[in-house]
Amino acid sequence: MRPECNSDVLLWNALKQDDQPAFAELYQRYHRILYSYGYKVIPNVALVEDAIQDLFVDLWRLRHSLSLVDSVKFYLFRSLRRKIYQLSEREKRIDTAIASSTATEFARSSEQVMADQEQEDQLTQRLAQLVAQLPQRQLEVVTLRFYQNFKTDEIAAIMGITEKSVRNTLHKALTHLREQAAYLAPLLGLLLLWVLA
Repeated sequence: MRPECNSDVLLWNALKQDDQPAFAELYQRYHRILYSYGYKVIPNVALVEDAIQDLFVDLWRLRHSLSLVDSVKFYLFRSLRRKIYQLSEREKRIDTAIASSTATEFARSSEQVMADQEQEDQLTQRLAQLVAQLPQRQLEVVTLRFYQNFKTDEIAAIMGITEKSVRNTLHKALTHLREQAAYLAPLLGLLLLWVLA
């Protein structure tokens, strides 16, 4: 079990025992990242907020029948994705536009810090623009893998697709990004090798 999951599981078990502060702590801990993920699934502020609210209302209402979980984060992401699609189907408001995010930044290691801050900012901004222009499915997989650090099998379970589909979608996304920005090839080449390993 990942270290950060330990306290989540304790809160989850306390929630099952009617602990309102534990419920409030889970909400505070996950609302922001659930919103960020949900908005990338469907860029509709009202729908995402409704889905998060419904998810937590259901958690409290069904707390006694909740199953034990190894990863609360995994459970919440998977449940939110389901809620979003249920709401969008019911309300007939499916929006297929690609989320345009100007504040996202691609994860990078300390070895990749550039000497020239201005050049680094331009590179980051260009990469964020390219990521935001990916097809919706590729954007979702990239978000789950690189922004939320989910493993391939967890992404497959959240999205309801096979692990092979996750790897193929990541491969397509990184290949597309590399073709669109040749100067990013060294970084994306390393990511591509890592995904296929």
